[in-house]
Amino acid sequence: MRKIYLVFAAFSMFLLNACTKDFTEVNTNPNIPTKVTPNLLLSGVIKSAINEQVGQAWGTGNLLVQYTAKIQFVNEDRYLWGEKNGIWNNVYGNMRNVQNIIDLANANSPVQQNYLGVALILKSWLFSMATDAYGDIPYSEATKAKSNGIYLPKYDTQEEIYTGLLADLKKANDILGTSTEPISGDILFAGSVMKWKKLANSLRLRLLMRLSKKKSVNTDMQAILSNATLNPIMSSNDDNAELKYLADVPANQWPLYDARVGSFDEIRVSKTLSDRLSALNDPRLSVFGRPSQKSVAAGSPKIEGIPNGLGDVAALNFNGGPQGVSRVGFSYACLVCNDAGQTPALPNVARGIIMNYSELQFILAEAAEKGMISTSTTAETYYTNGVQANFAYYAAMVPSSYGIIVTPTPSYYTQPAVAYTGTSTEKLGKIALQKWVSLFFNGLEGWFDWRRTGIPAVVPGIDNLNNNKVPVRFIYPLSEQALNASNRAAAVTRQGADDINTLIWIAK
Repeated sequence: MRKIYLVFAAFSMFLLNACTKDFTEVNTNPNIPTKVTPNLLLSGVIKSAINEQVGQAWGTGNLLVQYTAKIQFVNEDRYLWGEKNGIWNNVYGNMRNVQNIIDLANANSPVQQNYLGVALILKSWLFSMATDAYGDIPYSEATKAKSNGIYLPKYDTQEEIYTGLLADLKKANDILGTSTEPISGDILFAGSVMKWKKLANSLRLRLLMRLSKKKSVNTDMQAILSNATLNPIMSSNDDNAELKYLADVPANQWPLYDARVGSFDEIRVSKTLSDRLSALNDPRLSVFGRPSQKSVAAGSPKIEGIPNGLGDVAALNFNGGPQGVSRVGFSYACLVCNDAGQTPALPNVARGIIMNYSELQFILAEAAEKGMISTSTTAETYYTNGVQANFAYYAAMVPSSYGIIVTPTPSYYTQPAVAYTGTSTEKLGKIALQKWVSLFFNGLEGWFDWRRTGIPAVVPGIDNLNNNKVPVRFIYPLSEQALNASNRAAAVTRQGADDINTLIWIAK
């Protein structure tokens, strides 16, 4: 019997060795990485953040500065707001992976400066959106949970945050190109170090212009512009920081492409937009909107907007009902959000925008007109470059199959409302108007810029529910009252009531 046990034991050991010899190899999925690298994180951050930017434009930004208006479920357009957590959740959700990219880049020997530079740019852009929407926010301690055990981060002041953002963008520009690793996973610029450098410096100019309401930034702006070799900036539409969507399924498609018709059709062209662009005979209006169904049926196609901020009944019945109000442009539509006789919209026409060359030109035009910078280029040239670049952008973006002619006639530029003439105040008004047009569907950027300048005018709708005031910030997420109460309370004490009408530091 003992011999039987010994044989059995030996046989069992043989089977055990046979089963475990290749255990690690057999049970390791070669398609699932066990060690993350920066390229595996980068594409997800870019896609998530830019798609949130598109969502913010659709649901809030376009309504606030009156590119679009609502015909039903109109509380959003009437400023009856609760908490708006999209930007907050997206920024802090993505910052975990941005910080991971930073840590991984620094852990390499030598340091992967290209990945570090890209991560610092994304960090600065993400935090700039959050602070411009909410004001004081967790910043310096926001990503210190894993490294430092800080689970209740303090809220930094906006002044401190802007100092950090600008420093990180400068550092990104300085270190990009000083190492040799290719930037893989880059769905924004396909690994172009130069385009990332141009974005870093262009974003610096955007933030400096925003900061100019609080302090002189002339020296900092001039330093960027005085050395184009060291501090390259966007020089054409080819440098636009925009996510180009894909056509095939499954793919990264335009986020509204799979929207429900009912949800899409709640939002229509604003009368503010249609009136302003019609007065200029501006062909971009045909990109932003479509002729109303009623006008097409009558044989006289016309883009007809609806006033912002109407009550439920008035909005739904304006101009005879939904068929008398223009839908948002075909380039931005969902798969089946088309009128009779139209083929389905394409899923890869519109782009997700971080910043465009035209915006940069308008920033420089304003700076030159105000005497903030001194360059060989005049304010008028910057302004004209911005207008022409924006027309060229849409002319290249919209497919010929849509039948939309975007190029303006020569007389467009000589009409009094466009020609760069008049007093300095009038010229600044023209810059602001054209910049407003150029920021269509660019997240909340149109709102941020309007809040700084007040031009062009944004007039609350007649049925608004905010005492005839345009909101100027988002309230903090209610979850912060439970999860980070004392730090949130300190920010509210310092900044002012947690209310949509409390001006944040940068805008005061």
